Amino acid sequence: MRYIVIGAGAIGGTIGGRLAASGHEVVLVARGAHLDALRANGLTLATPDGTSTLDIPAVTGPAEVGLREDDVLILATKTQDAEPLLTEWAWRPVRGGTVAAGSLPVLCAQNGVASERIALRRFRHVYGVCVWMPATHLEPGVVEASGAPKTGLLHLGRYPSGTDATADQIGADLAGSGFLAPVVADVMRWKYGKLLANLSNATEAVCGHDAWLHATELRRRVTAEGRAVLDAAGIAYASNKESAAIRADQVQIIPVNGAERSGGSSWQSLTRGTGSIEADYLNGEIVLMARERGIPVPVNEVLQRLANQAARDRRPPGSATPDEVLALAALPAGAR
Repeated sequence: MRYIVIGAGAIGGTIGGRLAASGHEVVLVARGAHLDALRANGLTLATPDGTSTLDIPAVTGPAEVGLREDDVLILATKTQDAEPLLTEWAWRPVRGGTVAAGSLPVLCAQNGVASERIALRRFRHVYGVCVWMPATHLEPGVVEASGAPKTGLLHLGRYPSGTDATADQIGADLAGSGFLAPVVADVMRWKYGKLLANLSNATEAVCGHDAWLHATELRRRVTAEGRAVLDAAGIAYASNKESAAIRADQVQIIPVNGAERSGGSSWQSLTRGTGSIEADYLNGEIVLMARERGIPVPVNEVLQRLANQAARDRRPPGSATPDEVLALAALPAGAR
């Protein structure tokens, strides 16, 4: 199998780097200064065990890749970028006379639960990946992976459910590259459980990492709203205890080059000033389901709005305090 990693940032760069370091054929897809750095100097992958530079082919899109029947597409961008990229790759010809959408597997290695359905509209073979992996991308060409002794936990399975021989092979390749990679028939149950944990990403982005650490009430309320909505919708989700039991001492967050990990994926988006953030597919996923059912979720609504405004205005993390968020959530809906 050749792995084409679409979005070689924190998650994609780590997965692609680990696969390449284990001898697998990998192509990284990136853009802008990150692409330029990858092409000029390779991928710098920093881990608790040391820093390595990997010479991995890097491209800007499908026009630069001749797709093969043994290719696996790993979509590792933020969910808000998924639809145009899936459209861009879906209808590309594959050697042998097919197109990518009909023959190639696509793995959605992203936070949120929306990309798999977006992919299935185009691709026949869609797989969900529930990503628990402490990774950071703040500098072009450089990715830090803080997990040790295993780099991360990647539950993998077919969407909407089930497993197959392709999932087994990919899982084996990931396991051989330093990941915990259980192949499961209920991958979306794991992804909905991760969604609940990711609802606090916006808290870290809006309030800053240090404030997020102490924002116990805000984190409790945003998660409680999410859990109530999933329960009302009858959606099964893995508990944090289940995931923590698997990670246990296998995926610990260890300093890289003497430095602690700075912040999560949404925090990184604001820090890099990307202009977008994943809140619409995390807090916004809960807001959508809540509105469909007439359930109030004021904390998720406020965090979704504040995170998007901060991204739009390219404000760094820390634009509001936890108390300010809770005060806004207490206002009548029309005044928030």
